[in-house]
Amino acid sequence: MRIPRGYKSQQVDDRRGEEPPAGGGRLSAGGTNLLGALFRRFGLPGVLVGAALLYFAGRLDPGASAPATGDRARSGSGPSPAELAAAQPAVELVSFVFDDAQNTWKEQFARVGKPYALARLELFRERIQSACGTGELEMGPFYCPGDAKVYIDLAFYDELKRRLGAPGDFAQAYVIAHEVGHHVQHLLGDDQRVRAAPRAQQAGERGQLVRLELQADCYAGVWAHATDRRDLLDVGDIEEALNAASKIGDDALQRKAGGVVRPESFSHGSSAQRQRWFQRGFSAGEADACDTFAANPL
Repeated sequence: MRIPRGYKSQQVDDRRGEEPPAGGGRLSAGGTNLLGALFRRFGLPGVLVGAALLYFAGRLDPGASAPATGDRARSGSGPSPAELAAAQPAVELVSFVFDDAQNTWKEQFARVGKPYALARLELFRERIQSACGTGELEMGPFYCPGDAKVYIDLAFYDELKRRLGAPGDFAQAYVIAHEVGHHVQHLLGDDQRVRAAPRAQQAGERGQLVRLELQADCYAGVWAHATDRRDLLDVGDIEEALNAASKIGDDALQRKAGGVVRPESFSHGSSAQRQRWFQRGFSAGEADACDTFAANPL
């Protein structure tokens, strides 16, 4: 992906040099802690599947216990100058994609006469306190509606590349665009409607949580369409995003963990579903194509 060199965003706060909070706080997914229950049920250890299972955890809200993340050694110190320099390309990419995705949605909202309230993004290292509780690297990137912020530890991208097999700058861009999609859902009230639904309607491959996640994938595709029209994509970028979508499908993660694929436990959608809805948004370039609640998501 082609981005301006040295790009800086006014909507990005860099907290990587701050002391990580001691812990505590509570995080839940969709107000039901369903993702946390799945994490415990499958006994998935460490950063690999902890980040993968909770990847793109979207709508994190106060009110339920966070899944256990294990005992990880924490340095308590900020990144060194060498680490900051090495991470700078990722910082610039994340900053540009975050701003560009929001500009895309401001235009989409303006077409239908709706105001778009900007989200913010916080870069953190190891652990951070949000309005939704304490977030950690193992949880992956997340969006908190309580403060309208996206949170990401850039070390997650190393996990995405090395352990999940999804390299490339546009795979990284897909992560951010998906989280911005959750902010769009919050502005439209979709996440609130899902949380209000009976829990029995939220779980499974046809459930409300899967539909919400697939819509965020589709919204990421809408943004990718806009970047393509402005000639910002390199050859292979869309393939990188589709590969990432495949690697973090619920079925792929369950197989990777050595377990049996259980569609009734899906929370984000299968690999095929995630690829299909991202592609649908990319092909259409309009939010109207992303009504996963009216369509059959399979």
